[in-house]
Amino acid sequence: MQYICLIYHDERIFQRMSASEIETMQREARAYDERLGSEGKIAMARPLKRPHSAKTVRVRAKKRHIVDGPFAETKEQLIGFVLIEAESMDEAVELASMSPMAKTGFIEVRGISFHGDPDLEQPTG
Repeated sequence: MQYICLIYHDERIFQRMSASEIETMQREARAYDERLGSEGKIAMARPLKRPHSAKTVRVRAKKRHIVDGPFAETKEQLIGFVLIEAESMDEAVELASMSPMAKTGFIEVRGISFHGDPDLEQPTG
């Protein structure tokens, strides 16, 4: 089964890091991706452009509203993702916990669904 690991981080932490610390984190992240790849556990991993380059789109009453930047009410922003192959949520969480980004940010792990999947149905009652 595929799981997406959404990586959230407070951009201000990166601003306080030295160039050496950022380089170390990036090296560890590449090693993490390579390790998962060699184990056949990674489908795709990508960093995202900086949060200030984002646009958030909403449509309300048929009117489109566009806001600069991510729409988040937290200090953390979505900065990247890893799409992994795992046998269970427990394994996906274990793989996500190995990411160096989990040391200073957090990772949301969520199973991938497809149209027609009962998990996509709205709960009743």
